[in-house]
Amino acid sequence: MLEIPLQKKNKMKVYYFILIFSVLNCCFKKQQNDIAKENQNLIKGASNVQNKDVVGGGCDGCELMYVDMPSEINFIDTSDGWNVMGAQKLLITGTVYKTDGKTLAPNVLIYYWHTNQKGLYTSIKSGKAKVHGDLRGWIKTNEKGQYQIFTLRPNPYPNDTSPAHIHFSIKEPGLSNEYYPEDLVFDDDPLLIPSLKKYPPSNRCGSGIVRILIEGEVQVAEHDFVLGLNVPNYPEDSSFIKQNIESGLSIGEDQPSFIPYHVFGPDKNTTTCPVCKYGRYHGIIFFSEFPNPDDDLIKWINFFENESILRNKQLKAYIVFNTNSDKSDLKPNENIENIGKELKLKYTALTIVPSWNDQKTEIFLNKINPKAKNTIVIYKHRSIVDKFINLDPSEESFSKIKFSLDKKNDYFDLPELEGH
Repeated sequence: MLEIPLQKKNKMKVYYFILIFSVLNCCFKKQQNDIAKENQNLIKGASNVQNKDVVGGGCDGCELMYVDMPSEINFIDTSDGWNVMGAQKLLITGTVYKTDGKTLAPNVLIYYWHTNQKGLYTSIKSGKAKVHGDLRGWIKTNEKGQYQIFTLRPNPYPNDTSPAHIHFSIKEPGLSNEYYPEDLVFDDDPLLIPSLKKYPPSNRCGSGIVRILIEGEVQVAEHDFVLGLNVPNYPEDSSFIKQNIESGLSIGEDQPSFIPYHVFGPDKNTTTCPVCKYGRYHGIIFFSEFPNPDDDLIKWINFFENESILRNKQLKAYIVFNTNSDKSDLKPNENIENIGKELKLKYTALTIVPSWNDQKTEIFLNKINPKAKNTIVIYKHRSIVDKFINLDPSEESFSKIKFSLDKKNDYFDLPELEGH
């Protein structure tokens, strides 16, 4: 029998070891990619819906929220990722509201799961829930609708174009089934914008885009939920009085960018985007038809100017007038400029757009109803936090707006990530 030299044997052992390692590594990567795709399909819900008649249209895989679920669930949860050495610590905090976007929602069960710092759903456990990895947990909102999740910041799937994200599943008291809201994603993720262009968000329970604040070594993401918003088959809540007229986007959605012409104010004679330049703290946008300088209009403008002075950098107010013009080319308007001069405005911006449906200024993204006398939107970090339609300039109306602006939490003044 021909004997293989020892040196050749050792080379063959090394070769076999490399071959086996490569096969195992390919199998592992395939498993992780399969898990990633399964979770993507779960959240998009395009092809895996179980029953289109149930609230949310079905959620294949969301039943895993009940696997290993603890008997006692608090409004605060800490995942295994919080103490991982070298991982970026992340605090997700926010409030859950009922369908009106204003009423607090207590005792809402929310299940979350996400990848680790390598972008993988790894688990040392066995069982069905293994596909969600070990970075999973549960919170139940307190009497104020609040919740907090202490975890690590996930990374995107390896060799994939999807942005890093966190999955959720919601189970409300009184609803027979759970449903999924929009994924939480990060506005500083370079993969986000290309993904949004390819897969426009559905804004289920509000926008999933969060802006990162910094508290020491911890990244803080404020994220509110509006139950039922843009969720198929969600039951109507008769306890809320419907508006006689609808105008503007919903509370919980992102305030879109647009570029009105600034007739008077800090950015005079420019087409500056309100939320792009002044989106850090609170912003107010007052949408109105082309002005007649009557007492009501003067009261509103004076109110916004006084609040801007009082709140300094923490508030930026904009008046957006619809000129009802067929022309998209905007230019200085003498009537509006005279209003600004007579009132000696320093902080409030007076701006114009040709129509609420204008494409060039992108004002159409705001979905303003021309039949509304006025639409008032309050946003923070681009997210719409309150909205009013057809308010009169009364003390009661002013109090409502002040109350909304006074709602600040412990994270309001935290610094943002550099470059944002």
